[in-house]
Amino acid sequence: MENQELVNEINRLKKEKNVVILAHNYVTLDVQDIADFVGDSLQLSIEASKVKADIILFCGVRFMAETSKILSPKTKVLLPVEDAGCPMADMITGEQLRQFKNNHPNSIVMCYVNSTAEVKAESDICCTSSNAVKIIESLPKDKKILFVPDQNLGTYAAHQTKRNIVVWAGYCPVHHIKMSKQDVLDAKKQYPKHKLLVHPECPTEIVKYADVVSSTKGMADYARDHDNLIIGTELGLYEQIKRDNPNKNIVPLASKAICVNMKKIHLEDVLTSLQKEQFEITIPKDLRLAAKKSIDAMLKLS
Repeated sequence: MENQELVNEINRLKKEKNVVILAHNYVTLDVQDIADFVGDSLQLSIEASKVKADIILFCGVRFMAETSKILSPKTKVLLPVEDAGCPMADMITGEQLRQFKNNHPNSIVMCYVNSTAEVKAESDICCTSSNAVKIIESLPKDKKILFVPDQNLGTYAAHQTKRNIVVWAGYCPVHHIKMSKQDVLDAKKQYPKHKLLVHPECPTEIVKYADVVSSTKGMADYARDHDNLIIGTELGLYEQIKRDNPNKNIVPLASKAICVNMKKIHLEDVLTSLQKEQFEITIPKDLRLAAKKSIDAMLKLS
């Protein structure tokens, strides 16, 4: 099928089957265009909790679809590509987190939303990149905080809050490996009047050069009101911002900063998933309820 035929058939099936499509900012633009809502992890979590549909089709990665299922247990949740995962989420298991907790008793466990349902179930509170600092500031000041799985977001939050935070050694390969200090130096040399926006999943050696440190939503919002920007996150957000602001001088920090998992989902996959209702996300009830506690704790503060 041509793209327009795919889109037409997807829209027909969405209406016929009462489907809501959620998409992350990092998926391809043509997939974003057929979504009912596009956003970052916090926005998508909130949307998932409000969905009134028979099916949620989640264009993102597995932990995001799991979060939707945790928040909307009576809704069928589909992931269009079965192996669209998150390397960072896979860098810690529930058993590893239990051992981490044993090594640091009487601590508060805070997990980044980029984590499995099993890890969320072992955590006290969840967070996203847009609310991590706010949530940490709400926690008792005499408590040590264990932050999993992203060492960079945890370290950034520790610097911002001056709290006692022990971080797990996980990371996002896109932000941790596919962007570098040299990329920053080269970009600032080439675009000396541009402001650098970076995601807090970036290492400290990148974050310290930033003019703005923000979630993907924060970057997109900032770009609406500002020009001459360097976007330091996964390339999909740069493409979205550039499309929405075609006359502005906006460049990516690193053109190689691509999440291969986010880019696995194509319109053909969306259509096939809708047709066959395949790759459904299922979570055992006990695990779902345990994981929901940490997400609910986050949403109350958001």
